[in-house]
Amino acid sequence: MIVGAARETRRGERRVSLVPAAVPALVNAGHEVLIEKGAGQHAGYPDSAYVEKGARIAGSRGDIYSQADIVLRIHASDTNPGELRSGQKLIGFLDPLNAPRIVQDLAPSGADLYSMELIPRITRAQSMDALSSMATVAGYKAAVLAAERLPRLFPMLMTAAGTISPAKVFVVGAGVAGLQAIATARRLGAVVEAYDVRPTVREQVESVGAKFLEIPLESTDAEDVGGYAKAQDESFYRRQRELMARAVAASDVVITTAAIPGQKAPVLVTEEMVKAMAPGSVIVDLAAERGGNCELTLPDQVVEAHGVTVIGPTNLASTVPYHASQMYARNITNFVLHLLSHGHEENDQILTETLVTRGGHVVHPRVRQLLGLPADASVIKEA
Repeated sequence: MIVGAARETRRGERRVSLVPAAVPALVNAGHEVLIEKGAGQHAGYPDSAYVEKGARIAGSRGDIYSQADIVLRIHASDTNPGELRSGQKLIGFLDPLNAPRIVQDLAPSGADLYSMELIPRITRAQSMDALSSMATVAGYKAAVLAAERLPRLFPMLMTAAGTISPAKVFVVGAGVAGLQAIATARRLGAVVEAYDVRPTVREQVESVGAKFLEIPLESTDAEDVGGYAKAQDESFYRRQRELMARAVAASDVVITTAAIPGQKAPVLVTEEMVKAMAPGSVIVDLAAERGGNCELTLPDQVVEAHGVTVIGPTNLASTVPYHASQMYARNITNFVLHLLSHGHEENDQILTETLVTRGGHVVHPRVRQLLGLPADASVIKEA
């Protein structure tokens, strides 16, 4: 097989889907690796580094799509349908649960599309979990970004000029991004408190040095089978906001990470809660791409309101492209090797849950449902 990595074209994207260190694993497995010229330049990986590891450099994006049997991308959803051919495999972030029309438009090409967002959270797929990898980077960078914007220091310092009290950081959502934000803020010296609708994560929150905020709310089915938080009804979120208001007002920094796959992010921090925060406080909203957890968040903008800075980044992983690319490349390489060795197994959970289109059809049940298509088993099987 020829495995090709195309250069990313989305504005501001500096990552690359394959790094030089990942090339030998594919070459040693008997595959040829093709890299678009300059694909890794912005992430700190020159073409020469790929060649040294056994890859071949393609002169253009067209060469990648015309020659590669498997095309790797970060933003696979940016692919033009005309670039794909029947039987080719495209792997990357496709955002099928939030933008199902994109994969529907790509389906007629006949290519097999695999979405890295849909990697199941099971033990044998952990090494392929690109969402967790990128969330790790985002959580780290959110804490660093908050520390940079906050007009005070994070750590407690005892100096000749007096004692400086530590900053108070409140993290909402204790998934991968939230836990990394907690750990980073703690390393910087802040006092950290965190809350999650899933009471089962309390031990994880405390293990990275934060206090778990107790909010006496009853939630039914707070966690799905994949370990993600499930959406609650509006009355639950309204009561949650009332109980969280005190913690938000007492914090110098609030980092929100609450996102529900395939749905708009719940509003957890209202404008009234922002007004109650001290001047100079900072909110970093990692759910900005899905509408934001803060009522004042605007995607990829910095909003100054009521003396508070509200930051809504949508692609923090791209601001740390060297290591973000390294992590993603390891995830996608593991997936490719799994695909090539288990692709003949019809019931492999990793492949069936990530396959979105095949044979000209959208075959993923949940994506078909979002598109209003019938779950026609015969069509899916035929594809």
